[in-house]
Amino acid sequence: MGQTDLFVNFFVALFALIDPIGNVPVFAAATSGANASQRRLISVYIGLFILGFLTIFYFTGLSLLEFFGISLPAFRIAGGIILFLLGLDMARDDFTAKFADAADEADLSTRGYARKRFEKLIVPFAMPLLIGPGAISTVVIFASDAQPLGLTGMAGGIASIAAVSLVVVLTFWATPIISKLLGRIGMTIVVRVLGLILCAMAVQFIIAGVGDATRGIIRPAAAAPYAAGH
Repeated sequence: MGQTDLFVNFFVALFALIDPIGNVPVFAAATSGANASQRRLISVYIGLFILGFLTIFYFTGLSLLEFFGISLPAFRIAGGIILFLLGLDMARDDFTAKFADAADEADLSTRGYARKRFEKLIVPFAMPLLIGPGAISTVVIFASDAQPLGLTGMAGGIASIAAVSLVVVLTFWATPIISKLLGRIGMTIVVRVLGLILCAMAVQFIIAGVGDATRGIIRPAAAAPYAAGH
């Protein structure tokens, strides 16, 4: 996998997992008591949290696997199962209802309200809804793919994380616009479609994990369908 392919695939995977557009209704419900400036500051806090948390796992995830004696194929399979369950939930359930009562009255101070609201949103909104086991698994897996590319590959991975974090911030900034354009039906469609994409990615992770852990059971073209030379 080249650096460009790594960047694009990593970005698409994280974008589908974090699902900023699909989580706009949740963010809107959780910040319904905020004004525009307060909502923007909360979005920045969430973006910085995503960037910092995933970057740490990007550099330490493989070492943690080695410490616990877990092989990468096993982690791929486990991550694929988790991804499938998350995708299935997204494709079937409405995520907005469980956060509909999360808002409180705005603080007089923009920074004070944003900080308090962000502290309450770390769990369960920022984690595990945005950064769940699936996102962590994906970061570790792509970090292993980036290692053969050296510093440029690792830099590409960090760029992907930073790009997704920026998209999350910009998407949440546009919460009023996106909510008005898509409407409730449109938001539901986005969540369902991204859930289906996650399920497909999960199956691909499991196929790749089984292919790495066995010989001859999974064809290389099935484990890596878009690799160079196929």
